Amino acid sequence: MELRAYQRRVNYYETDQMAIVHHSNYIRWFEEARLDFLDQAGLNYRKLEETGLIVPVVDVSCRYHVSAKYDDLLDIYAHLIAFNGVRMDYRYEVRFHDSGVLAADGTSSHCFLDEHRRPVILKRRDPVLFAKLSALVEKK
Repeated sequence: MELRAYQRRVNYYETDQMAIVHHSNYIRWFEEARLDFLDQAGLNYRKLEETGLIVPVVDVSCRYHVSAKYDDLLDIYAHLIAFNGVRMDYRYEVRFHDSGVLAADGTSSHCFLDEHRRPVILKRRDPVLFAKLSALVEKK
């Protein structure tokens, strides 16, 4: 399944006094791109939460390559790179829309918890969701 990039324009309030995007915003954009990725795949996060399932971030990292600035148009790619039903890992690329130049890249890891904040083995709890996520893992 070919998913489109999440596209976003840098807002003024996301920049610092030097008119450069503050580093913390990239992590927010990873989340926005991840939720968009799931929506495109037919897996709306709100609907997942309504089943009592939550998917917290357990680790996140970002490397900065070229500074984004106010009004830049960015393409943010989220790739599901690993999934085993207990944990899933994403890789992200933030690229300038016009040139394709890499602004930043990073990763995030997530686990699955139930409504009592206990770990979930997704294959047992929701085999359909397990199959859908398994199919989204990027082939190497």
